Amino acid sequence: MKHYNLMRSLLVALFGVTLVSCADTKDVPVSDSTPVSVPFHQVTLEDDFWRPRLLIQKRTLVPFSLEKNEPAIENLRRVGAYLRGEKIEKLEPKPFYVASDLFKVMEGAAYLLTIEPDAELEAQMDEIIDIIGKAQKPDGYLYEHHIVPEKYRHKGNNWGSGDKPYSYVLFSHELYNMGHMYEGAIAYYRATGKRQWLDIAEKSAQHINKVFFEGDPNYNDGKPVNQAPGHQEIEMALIKLYQVTENPLYLEMAQKFIDIRGVTYRPEGISITTPEYSQQHLPVREQYTAVGHSVRATYLYAGMADVVAITGDSTLLPALDSVWHDIVDRKMHITGGLGAVPGIEGFGPDYVLPNKETYNETCSAVGNVMFNYRMFLMSRDAKYTDVAEVALYNNVLAGINIEGNRFFYVNPLEADGRRAFNHGHAGRAPWFNTACCPSNLARLIPQIPGMIYSHTDDEIFCGFYAGSSTTVLLAEGGVALSQRTEYPFDGQIEIEVSPEVEGAEFTLWLRIPTWCAGDRFVSGELYSYADNVRSRAVAKVNGRRVRAEVVNGMLPIRREWKAGDVVTLSLDMPVRYSVADERVKADSNRVCLTHGPLVLCAETADNSHVPSHYFINEIGAQGTLGTYTEGVLEGIPYVTLEASAATAEAQEVATLTLLPYYAWNNRGNAAMNVWFALDAPTARQAMTLVVGNIADVTATHTNSSDDVLAIADGRRPKNSFDRTIPRWTSWPQKGKAQQVEIKLRKRQPIESVQVYWYDDKGGVQVPVSWTMDYLLDGEWRVFTPYVTDRFGTYKDQFNMVHPDVVIEAEALRLNMTPREDSTVGILEVVVE
Repeated sequence: MKHYNLMRSLLVALFGVTLVSCADTKDVPVSDSTPVSVPFHQVTLEDDFWRPRLLIQKRTLVPFSLEKNEPAIENLRRVGAYLRGEKIEKLEPKPFYVASDLFKVMEGAAYLLTIEPDAELEAQMDEIIDIIGKAQKPDGYLYEHHIVPEKYRHKGNNWGSGDKPYSYVLFSHELYNMGHMYEGAIAYYRATGKRQWLDIAEKSAQHINKVFFEGDPNYNDGKPVNQAPGHQEIEMALIKLYQVTENPLYLEMAQKFIDIRGVTYRPEGISITTPEYSQQHLPVREQYTAVGHSVRATYLYAGMADVVAITGDSTLLPALDSVWHDIVDRKMHITGGLGAVPGIEGFGPDYVLPNKETYNETCSAVGNVMFNYRMFLMSRDAKYTDVAEVALYNNVLAGINIEGNRFFYVNPLEADGRRAFNHGHAGRAPWFNTACCPSNLARLIPQIPGMIYSHTDDEIFCGFYAGSSTTVLLAEGGVALSQRTEYPFDGQIEIEVSPEVEGAEFTLWLRIPTWCAGDRFVSGELYSYADNVRSRAVAKVNGRRVRAEVVNGMLPIRREWKAGDVVTLSLDMPVRYSVADERVKADSNRVCLTHGPLVLCAETADNSHVPSHYFINEIGAQGTLGTYTEGVLEGIPYVTLEASAATAEAQEVATLTLLPYYAWNNRGNAAMNVWFALDAPTARQAMTLVVGNIADVTATHTNSSDDVLAIADGRRPKNSFDRTIPRWTSWPQKGKAQQVEIKLRKRQPIESVQVYWYDDKGGVQVPVSWTMDYLLDGEWRVFTPYVTDRFGTYKDQFNMVHPDVVIEAEALRLNMTPREDSTVGILEVVVE
């Protein structure tokens, strides 16, 4: 038996947990047993937060996503027909990894069948599984782009697949696709007991083992490929396949793929072909920082944690610990988002965490959840669950709208409502050509029931809080649990415990979240609370408070349990104010507000000023908590507090309304902000202000890295290639005519219009020609230049044009014709 009395004072100070007497609890014995999750199909959700979302996914997202994946199904159907000797048409022009999206959606559908049985959906799944089986070669190989001859493939969608099977593992996604197929097959087997898809998966896995680690005369000239895949995923999938089949081959394969990464092959190149991009720059045990593509990275780290948990391979621990700290101490947004660099969808330099221009791919947040949840199972340390929770409730959930049919690929922490940051959209999109994010959401969110509870022989861990019920099998027999809570909106949690054996002795571990009992919102060194607000966590059994020491973020309650025992945990949820490490320049002199595990943001719909123009008057102010009572946000809480808003030259007191970050952009595209300034000058730094007589500017197309308002911000260019000031460009729409519309503050006489063109001597150049219209009394009219003027296209100067007669206008419209091989850009427009 181990006592933690020496740590008591420190733990109370760190976690703020109330620890007083409860006579019938017992000392907690030492245990290093690895917890095992209670699987999703053995947990019933009964809450008002997750269950409605899962029902929406089943009734909206799954049919919608299966329809969107019909081209992938059709490709598999044609491959099967080809293998039977039938005449086929060309494959659908989709990326070579499109099957992975189908498999992810099917995995999600399998989970959802346990929430709400559906014979029609199950029959549809069986039909697709039959198509998948017929598309698999007799030896187990399954990859559409190499089974059919080249004449049936589209070259533009085949760039990364290589010349023949397994010849370009760096980008072919052959193993990535199969990893997702294995996970889907396992989920469907657990949900229905049907083996057909699982058998297909095992046939594939045994084929891959032969080709990669033994040698198959039909592949790679009979030599073992012995190369780790460019996109990790199969490692986690093989672990799951081992767990469900108990075949040690699959565990050995997962270990081998991890062990050979950065050893047997290292790519050479730039950008996405660097060895760092796919974490192949070093053997995994020598990788101490998070680099490269963040989805690939988190999938790798999750697989490594799986191997440690199952095999006890401690040689992976130093790298895992170092990488985890590198992420949470230097490279993670407060929303749990990862991968701040758009070009590589990956990790950037330490502390470079922009808000408006960040990337934070939804799949990276999914990977962050998977990695940290596995780290918890590996270590029994709740700091990992805390990170997983923050990523889940903020970045992951923001990836899909409340109605379940629009998606974020990119997740900024500031938006202006105009900039098309989300792959061509200024808000959520209905789908993407590369649809990894919608399909990843389709499979992750239904897995939540399987992350709530885990156990050893005589311990139960409650890692996530959600209204649910399950029966956990311990060595002494089953224990029925019934959890009731309004989490994450409320911190009151009640768990009824009923063992089959009266008086059974075991430990119930309750997670005490960092956001409640620590000095920061989430684990790591990046963010800390700046307020003097205190919050407590109070645990009781049958009404009596618990005496126990918090160990690794978990509060243990060990006793002889009786049917109907009630455990309550009260987690205070005040509004908290966080600051970032001073080296995060984007968040300097700013605060982020949170409520429980939820990051708060403001958007235009609730506020009278642009959200990023607000600044906080009082750190720690609690404001007023309310709840939306109608519309798409009905039932979601919000916070209102007195703040101030900055304008170009002044400031005023203004009410600021904040809602959970995950819920933004459900009422149309609008401006949004997470990090709020602490004074007016800081708020103004982020402003793209339209000056003078211009009220607003819109364009037919704006590059996602530019801002159309920049042409009216009053900043004078040094030259046409001035990259020190904001600009507007129509990149990448080469040769396509563009329009910029300038709304004036009021109807006024127009004396002249001046345009300063942007020209980078490459993809953006001065236009071939341009004209202008003006709006008067609701009618657009042609702007005719004065007889000696022309619509100039000179570089490095303002091009001024006067009207031929005195005119008045309410708005102006610039009509630009770009060069055939370039786009157009403007640095500044002045209307006099």
